[in-house]
Amino acid sequence: MRERINESLTEAIRQQDKRRMATLRLVNAALKDRDVEARSQGSDRVSDEEVLQILAKMVKQRDESIRTYEEAGRLELAEQERDERSIILEFLPQQMEESEVNATCAKAVEELDADGLRDMGKVMAHLKAHYPGQMDFGKASCIVKDLLR
Repeated sequence: MRERINESLTEAIRQQDKRRMATLRLVNAALKDRDVEARSQGSDRVSDEEVLQILAKMVKQRDESIRTYEEAGRLELAEQERDERSIILEFLPQQMEESEVNATCAKAVEELDADGLRDMGKVMAHLKAHYPGQMDFGKASCIVKDLLR
């Protein structure tokens, strides 16, 4: 994963794509920050799964910024955030459609024989382990909660 990001950064530098260079440098900075944190906890560096989580968080931050800028009438800044979001999304696995997320959550509840809200953590852990970066776990948790009621 890191290799793909660094190769893309090198290519962006060659092509003088300033937006792409800046975005990929932000991604690398976020990964390095997390690596430093991981080293303080005894790990060498973050795993690819954690890299996916970092990227997903960065996309979510861009979504929030887009909304904020549009509400404030700052459309040029909203467009800049959209560009960054699309660059980051290139490194994430294909996101599941809402219907797929619903079906996957229902299947997980059934497979784990979950019964009641006390099993919600178990179901969410299963989803996070099997579908990293492929779904919005905030939305998935709402779906699971509804299914377990």
